[in-house]
Amino acid sequence: MSKLLFKKTNAQDLDFKTLIKSLDQDLAITDGEEHSFYNQFNGTDNINHVLVAYENSIALSCGAFKIMDSKVVEIKRMYTVPSYRGKGLAALVLKNLEEWASKEGFKCCVLETGTRQIAAIRLYEKCGYQIIENYGQYKGVINSCCFEKAI
Repeated sequence: MSKLLFKKTNAQDLDFKTLIKSLDQDLAITDGEEHSFYNQFNGTDNINHVLVAYENSIALSCGAFKIMDSKVVEIKRMYTVPSYRGKGLAALVLKNLEEWASKEGFKCCVLETGTRQIAAIRLYEKCGYQIIENYGQYKGVINSCCFEKAI
């Protein structure tokens, strides 16, 4: 990969919207019949911290965080275009999100991913996230896997 540019933006960003449209299409396939349950928690109305990664002005990856409380943010909407997967880009997006949240005064990141999202689970474990008891709307959901990391 040549030089990457990371743009801090918000959920109204057109490149972000395009990337998450692709994310939602992928998740509809992976989640199957459970997609409507998970999708209800993927709205972007309360997301004001979005990061989009570019190479040669092309949006390749994104992620965001949503404020949970004064110390905790939830990582949301992580996606990398298929042709750039496996090259460390998602880990860079995640690292930049963590640094941004830390500079804003937050101490911890949490996130949820589906148990069928094997690559995502590997990414989060590789980046130092620990599996925790499912939180919030994911409590008791068998196909949800929740993580946490101090930042």
